[in-house]
Amino acid sequence: MYQDDQDIQYKVQLSTWKKIISIIFKSKRHLILLIIFSASIAILDGAFPLFTRYAVDKFFIAGEYETWPLFALGMFGLAVGFGLFVWGFIHQAGIIEAEVSYELRRQAFKNLQKLSYSYFDKTPQGWIMARMTSDARRLSLIISWGLVDFVWAALSMLIILIVLYVTFFKLALIVTIIVPIMLIIAYFFRKLILKQHRIARKHNSQLTAQYSEGFLGAKTTKSLSIEDSNYDEFRLTANKLKRASIKAVISSALFSSIILVLAYLAVTLTFVQGSIYVLEVIITVGTLQMFISYTVNFFEPVMAISRILSDFQNAQASAERIVGLIETKPEIVDTEDVEKTYGTLFVDHKENWEDLKGDVTFKDVTFYYKDNEIILKNFNLEVKAGMSVALVGHTGSGKTTLVNLLSRFYEPKEGSILIDGKDYRERSIHWLHSRLGYVLQSPHLFSTTVMENIRYGRLDATDEEVIYAAKMVGVDNFVQNLEKGYETFVGEGGNLLSVGQKQLISFARAVLANPRILILDEATSSIDSESEAIIQHATDQLLSDRTSFIVAHRLSTIVNADLIVMLEMGEIIEMGNHETLLSKRGAYFELYRNQFFKEKTKELEDTLV
Repeated sequence: MYQDDQDIQYKVQLSTWKKIISIIFKSKRHLILLIIFSASIAILDGAFPLFTRYAVDKFFIAGEYETWPLFALGMFGLAVGFGLFVWGFIHQAGIIEAEVSYELRRQAFKNLQKLSYSYFDKTPQGWIMARMTSDARRLSLIISWGLVDFVWAALSMLIILIVLYVTFFKLALIVTIIVPIMLIIAYFFRKLILKQHRIARKHNSQLTAQYSEGFLGAKTTKSLSIEDSNYDEFRLTANKLKRASIKAVISSALFSSIILVLAYLAVTLTFVQGSIYVLEVIITVGTLQMFISYTVNFFEPVMAISRILSDFQNAQASAERIVGLIETKPEIVDTEDVEKTYGTLFVDHKENWEDLKGDVTFKDVTFYYKDNEIILKNFNLEVKAGMSVALVGHTGSGKTTLVNLLSRFYEPKEGSILIDGKDYRERSIHWLHSRLGYVLQSPHLFSTTVMENIRYGRLDATDEEVIYAAKMVGVDNFVQNLEKGYETFVGEGGNLLSVGQKQLISFARAVLANPRILILDEATSSIDSESEAIIQHATDQLLSDRTSFIVAHRLSTIVNADLIVMLEMGEIIEMGNHETLLSKRGAYFELYRNQFFKEKTKELEDTLV
């Protein structure tokens, strides 16, 4: 299971919140308005008990009603003010919630585009999805409405304390004495609640990952009949999430209950002591009523702050995860000098880009994914521009590693890879990828039309150029039978098309891109023999004037390659063209013969059936 290092931290990270605050301040105007509306509500809350004290002492005790019309007008003004200011802070908080959520997701997705292939190779899809969806939503929700409550609560407490101390400081001391006790309790509960929420978020990410695997692997699950096993694993993780969430809720509820008991203890003490002062004619009944009202009102913001504290402790886990994604650095980056000359992924300097001829040299390359598990050691290979090179060998021989290194998805631990005689690290990653074509064994199609999926090969291509590329590889043959032709939607991941049709579209995409270096990674393994003939013809044209690397399992597809490299455990054991290697009667000969017999046997069996 993928381990997120952030899940084992239990202290509030100020650096995390600095990043979040910088995002909030992108909405300065709405933030200022939110603070103004929240502060106005606090001021009106503070004014209401003063009105009540005046009414009790003036109207009910003294029996003087001359100022009744003005009092009624003032109360009406309070009501109107409450309505306007409540509408205002709800409006602004909603805007801030939406903008914070947008900005978090925008920055996270932008950084995902920059991250190296190794990140996606190691990180489960579900973990990323949880950060982009539930973590971003939860964080923006807590921040926007928590900010409203915090401004209102802090200012309300300040106003109440000022009025109480100015009016009669002896009663005000009761409220003041209770507050430090609450703060001490809050301190002890903080760590516990934060830890429990982190555990819950960890299990939630694991559950999201299982959701994703369940959807993507539905066919495999059905074919292996492992539905019960998958369900049991899911139920176990869901149960862990439930137990962790319940523990977090219980801790939060216990914290709130203790604070509530202390609050009403303060109200009781205020009522008892205040009654004594009324009987001694030290204060009026209206003043006592005001004190009781203020004491109740004082602990409402205290409860609000305790809730905000709990929410922000919960948000801490989400904040760490989403900020961690935003600030994750790519393992493979260009140097400052290269970026200055060639630009970046989002701001390129194409006017400084050289053409790519296609000479490729692996020079003393050593590479490993994990320490002590060397895949390539002092590997050397020289390929001239325009050559087609086939990489063959058993699983684990290093074929895919070579093309991943060439594509700069990874970089050599030692040695160098030269393109046109220059270390490819001296040019930008974007420069290389813009001149590179990569056709995968299992191509990915986007949830759009056939036309747009091919156009991803070159975004500025015209419809006519897209259709020309499609005709070159035979896409046009099956598109004509689709209901909307090239405007037919292919479904999520291309699930409305066959595997062979998806592969043909990926070939058309490569044709449209017109790369100087082309990589075919088991690209014809999912195509039937009829489609393979079409592909082979188009591939011969496509490869004629560019350097190509073909990772092949079916050796019949590489007989025309200029150079066949036979690999074993990351080393070249044979090298030459098809005829030369067959004449050596070595490892390639044996591999070709065994595969030839298997294919002929299968053809014979199919014929008999």
